[in-house]
Amino acid sequence: MRKLKLQVQTTINGYMSGPNGEMDWMTFPWSDDFAARIAAITAEFDTIVLGRNLAEGFIPHWASKPEHEPQEAIDKMNNTPKVVISNSLTESPWENTVVAGGDLAATINGLKAQPGGDIIVYGGGTLVANLIAEDLIDDLHLFVNPTAIAAGLPVFRGTTRLDLVSATGFECGVTELHYRPKSA
Repeated sequence: MRKLKLQVQTTINGYMSGPNGEMDWMTFPWSDDFAARIAAITAEFDTIVLGRNLAEGFIPHWASKPEHEPQEAIDKMNNTPKVVISNSLTESPWENTVVAGGDLAATINGLKAQPGGDIIVYGGGTLVANLIAEDLIDDLHLFVNPTAIAAGLPVFRGTTRLDLVSATGFECGVTELHYRPKSA
């Protein structure tokens, strides 16, 4: 069965964005070791899951083929099938993307049961919170930036027990905390 993996940039105090979606706290430029780790995770998946709000910026960003991104990343993001979780959209306005609404657990478990590689979820905040609350994420890759902000959108919205798989520091100051849901 395929795994659903979360990859998210966070502040040291657990926010994935500022109160208005700000991401200006993220560490740039990335060091080579950090970029290599992101590339390794990216190589493992063949489906991307996004919330509608994130999809509205994410998909057009990659479709514009941004000059500062490596061509390999541009191709991966554009060519990988995407599933946008939304109860407000009825059809996809984007190429290579389907919209799925309704029962979240049924949708995700259906994706996991299909043949193929792993599935990555990048967000947004409501989707991530719901996936965590329903215990649907198999691996959490939290990329903790050496920045704290006063308020924002938290990764976790309640008590979540996790087992640490690994912790890796990178030259640019970001630390990857790789967790799995705690076994019963």
